[in-house]
Amino acid sequence: MKIGGQRVPKWTLLLIVSDAVLVVIGLIAAVSLRFFSVAMVINYLHEPYTIIRFSLVVAASVLAMYYNDLYSPHVFSRRTEILVRLLQALGMSCVALAVIYYFAPDSSLGRGIAVLAAPAILLLTLSCRLVSTDLMLRGPERVLVVGTGQAGISLVREIIKQPELNLKVVGFLDEKGENIGKSLVNPGIIGAVSDVEAIVANQNIDRVVLSLTERRGQTPVPQLLQLKFAGVGVEDVHSFNENIMGRIPLEHLSPSWLILSDGFRKSKFLLVTKRASDFIIASFALLITLPILAMVAAAIWLETGGPILFRQERTGMAGRPFEILKFRSMRQNAEQNGPSWATEGDQRVTRVGRYLRKYRLDEIPQLINVIRGEMSLVGPRPERPYFCEMLEKVAPYFALRNSVRPGVTGWAQIRYQYGGNIEEAKTKLEYDLFYIKHLSIMLDLAILFGTAKVMLYGHGAK
Repeated sequence: MKIGGQRVPKWTLLLIVSDAVLVVIGLIAAVSLRFFSVAMVINYLHEPYTIIRFSLVVAASVLAMYYNDLYSPHVFSRRTEILVRLLQALGMSCVALAVIYYFAPDSSLGRGIAVLAAPAILLLTLSCRLVSTDLMLRGPERVLVVGTGQAGISLVREIIKQPELNLKVVGFLDEKGENIGKSLVNPGIIGAVSDVEAIVANQNIDRVVLSLTERRGQTPVPQLLQLKFAGVGVEDVHSFNENIMGRIPLEHLSPSWLILSDGFRKSKFLLVTKRASDFIIASFALLITLPILAMVAAAIWLETGGPILFRQERTGMAGRPFEILKFRSMRQNAEQNGPSWATEGDQRVTRVGRYLRKYRLDEIPQLINVIRGEMSLVGPRPERPYFCEMLEKVAPYFALRNSVRPGVTGWAQIRYQYGGNIEEAKTKLEYDLFYIKHLSIMLDLAILFGTAKVMLYGHGAK
């Protein structure tokens, strides 16, 4: 399964399905303990509101687990953290359900059933997490890199940095078979490209990644065809990086790969749907956040006076400039010495501004930009013309991010830190290109869910 072009790990899917099933089992167990009569249990399960009641609990539980990172691979290996996060998720879901029950009493499980269901669900989901952690750690996907190209070496370095990906690189295959035993990263070269079929069989390889320095005359086409039809995954290094990491690496990326690869389609239906949903959601969000807007405005005024809003020229779709709106989070005349990126612990940020930036509250006025059509809810973050000119000189394909409307939030914002220098801006561009390639309503929804998590925990702000 993929969401917006990125492969969803099979363990994540299994955990989501397992959690949903276990929550239902916990609810049925609670109903059974509450009534202790088969006839009464059957009667309760056949009530018209029971499906709605159970569905609400399942949805609240799974969402709470998502917002507590219980579907993130890096949590799987930390057993001491699992119980704490499950307790947090249980508490979050109980609060959310209590609010729903206040406005819709008929959807309530009943106090007695709820008291019994909470420990049952906790025990079942905790047991599932501990068992799945053991199983996952025993069976990482085994990867073989065919070729010694720099893109493949960079990919392996990224895999080593992220053990939560559950990937084990067995080694590289040299194009000419002359450097067997040489260490490139860790591991090194374990054979020749011509021996790929035998090495895959001997090493129990699950996936072959092509990273040849020169494909012409070096690609073992017959062997790769045999492996492909035998069920072994065979991928180009850029495609593998894209699917696993959720970005398109710029290093050694050729224009031909961008031209010939799938994606980058923008149907009229998609664009109209995206624009309509942007307008409706932004208008509704602006309306319900009016009390927050008033409190933030008052806090800014009390600390540093006016102006409340900060206006700045940014580059929009097709390179057209527009004026972005934000709550002012820096002192007045913060850029009297010229434009500069925000840095960690930036002294120009006010006390109120630091809080606004941490929880992204300074971005709320951009909903007005969305309603005007200058921005979208989701898209690459708009850059200032000064930085655009600088980055277009050092980062290939940077101007391609202007092929869609810039966003209040984006794929790079939930997957990467705040970009505060040229190298970080290049990495953010890799995520932006991935988003543009796989533009879809489903990907936008995933980003909006991820943004809510970022706002809740205040990750990545400077």
